[in-house]
Amino acid sequence: MSTPINPAMAATDLPPVMEARRWLDGVVFPADRPLINVSQAAPTELPPLPLRKALAEAALNDPAAHLYGPVLGLPALRAEIAQQWSVAYAGNIQENQVAITQGCNQAFAAALSTLAGAGDEVIIPTPWYFNHKMWLDMQAVRAVPLVCGPGLVPKASDAAALITPRTRALVLVSPNNPGGAEYPAQTLSDFMALSRERGLALVVDETYRDFDSRTGAPHPLFSDPQWADTLIHLYSFSKAYRLTGHRVGAIVASESRLVQVEKFLDTVAICPNQLGQIGALWGMQNLAQWVAGERAEILSRRSAMIRGFKGLNDWTLLGCGAYFAYVEHPYALPSDQLAKALVQKASILTLPGTMFQPAGAEAAKRQLRIAFANIDSVGITEFFRRLHSLSL
Repeated sequence: MSTPINPAMAATDLPPVMEARRWLDGVVFPADRPLINVSQAAPTELPPLPLRKALAEAALNDPAAHLYGPVLGLPALRAEIAQQWSVAYAGNIQENQVAITQGCNQAFAAALSTLAGAGDEVIIPTPWYFNHKMWLDMQAVRAVPLVCGPGLVPKASDAAALITPRTRALVLVSPNNPGGAEYPAQTLSDFMALSRERGLALVVDETYRDFDSRTGAPHPLFSDPQWADTLIHLYSFSKAYRLTGHRVGAIVASESRLVQVEKFLDTVAICPNQLGQIGALWGMQNLAQWVAGERAEILSRRSAMIRGFKGLNDWTLLGCGAYFAYVEHPYALPSDQLAKALVQKASILTLPGTMFQPAGAEAAKRQLRIAFANIDSVGITEFFRRLHSLSL
């Protein structure tokens, strides 16, 4: 007899990126048509050399870099986030309202663990970020889908109709993964007002804030003197500084909530990665100009994707921003089958909309997510050449 498995975990979908990578098993790509991998939103290049030198210096000469540190993160990094976020958002954020985590996925898991348990509900817009949905499923928390309208932007008025006595939080991701949409400031303000009115938490994941095409603060939420009674803000250092392997993220929330977050973090990690935190702090203090250049490059690739889909007959670009283009394809094949066919027919690895929508959602069968930040202008040109010549 096999040992039992938690039913909620057993019922949770497999990790989509790992599933997609298995589609590559045994596939030999032609020399003149190498794989274009647009499945995962992860920088493939190394962090800039000065940052790598700072990490090496710490690894060699800072004994504390190899020891346990504070559960909620290095005080200097927490203080830097509080100071920079206060300036960027015209708000008042204190060091004791910041916690460091092992990436933004852990930030989400930690924050939601303070909010919801088995049988509770959390409202998340669709298409949703699959790791958010997976965490809720594993905790037996019901993910309530909020269907987005034009431009893949959700409406607070639609969310209001979904709130029940079991609802604990509303979750937003902007710029959005997977849809690419940059939510208008008014949208975020509307969700903040709704959350406060109904006594719910508003969780805002801004992993891709550094690549927003707009200038200035993308929302006014932190300028509210009482922001901490409602808002929980999440961030990742993986994209801005190419620190994916070092796993550094952050939660900005009330001090009382972080008391509860500390319990979660102590049991799953004890403390965040020390070298990663040192790298994140060094980056915040020294790489503003470099990050601006990274943003300009990503925005250039975004423009190339928009132009490319304008010239691609029968495809519809539903959303495009940060690292992602979210599209509707013209083929009879449902997207989960089309995505596998693209590996064989075009040497393209992308993810189907079925990974970002509730099971059985008809719209998902026509949708694909393209993580275009992984390919340069030459790769984007080749990507569209292959789609133009695709024959199914």
